[in-house]
Amino acid sequence: MPIDALLFDKDGTLFDFAATWGAFGRSFLTRVGGGDAARAAQLGAMIGFDFDQGQYARDSIVIAGTPSEIAEALLPALPGFAHAELIAMINEESARAPQVQAVPLAAFLDDMRGRGLKLGVATNDGEAPARAHLGSIGVADRFDFIAGFDSGHGAKPGPGQMLAFAAKVGLAPARVAMVGDSTHDMLAGRAAGMTTVAVLTGLAKHDELAPYADIVLPDIGHIRGWLAS
Repeated sequence: MPIDALLFDKDGTLFDFAATWGAFGRSFLTRVGGGDAARAAQLGAMIGFDFDQGQYARDSIVIAGTPSEIAEALLPALPGFAHAELIAMINEESARAPQVQAVPLAAFLDDMRGRGLKLGVATNDGEAPARAHLGSIGVADRFDFIAGFDSGHGAKPGPGQMLAFAAKVGLAPARVAMVGDSTHDMLAGRAAGMTTVAVLTGLAKHDELAPYADIVLPDIGHIRGWLAS
């Protein structure tokens, strides 16, 4: 079955996860911790983030979780905050996070579009921050579809975003490749009946992703060669 569309995860796939999200972790936790570094470090431990090192554990909820799930994990230690308030803060700090491209995205996406491929983004981040991130580097207009956990299609590993993209571009899911850096991405793609392409620009290792992926690539730039083969 030919591949006529690519649906990308955002963080760890289009953008290098570690380089991008360390800054978010520090800024968000400093804010929610009232500027107290020790408090920020305690909160960071609850979501798998080493505040001092600026690094995430490989099982951190931030990697594949939604802002809602991150907020739920922190709420027991933040009785003065409402769930919706925390989500709003996460989205605000997320939108400000400087984005480090996994490959030069404008050229890559133009190449894919030049091959006639439809392109989409499916992220467990919020839709507004996702659009802000893509817009900050001038590539939001390359995509036919951009969805977050709050766009009405559900969150990964459910298949809702995948199926919504296929419907939007008028293709059978089998003609779409889901490209991501986490098992959530791979499970979502498989649940939708898509080809699954794993990349190693997130925190998950090859052996974690391989059981759920049709192919594992170093980064999205290698999709060119994969399509040609």
